[in-house]
Amino acid sequence: MKYLLLIHSNPITWGHPSFLNTEEGKRLPKKARDALAAQLNNLLNEIDASGELINAVPLDPPAKTRVVRVREGIRATTDGPYSEAKEQLAGVFLIDVRSPERAEEIAATIPEAEFVAVEVRPVSVFD
Repeated sequence: MKYLLLIHSNPITWGHPSFLNTEEGKRLPKKARDALAAQLNNLLNEIDASGELINAVPLDPPAKTRVVRVREGIRATTDGPYSEAKEQLAGVFLIDVRSPERAEEIAATIPEAEFVAVEVRPVSVFD
């Protein structure tokens, strides 16, 4: 069973590199960020070794996002993420696991689950 784990986060709290030179970008101390990064690396190594990880992709900060809409054949592009919220999609894992419970177990060990949310979504198969 394939699942997409959508990792939601607040780039300011995490101290994303695009915010590190600001006061807001230092809310989470470096020691804490390093511990969370180590936790994430351990998880990635574990699910890669078990064969459950298909891919993991971090996303650039929301400030680099563009949204494209087509209405009546006319394309309109705007800056910024689709939703206007402090929490944004920070990255995704594509996993292949034996059960929904295992997908939830993996999601619960992603560091962002402690602060914001990790969405667990089954991947549909086109026939």
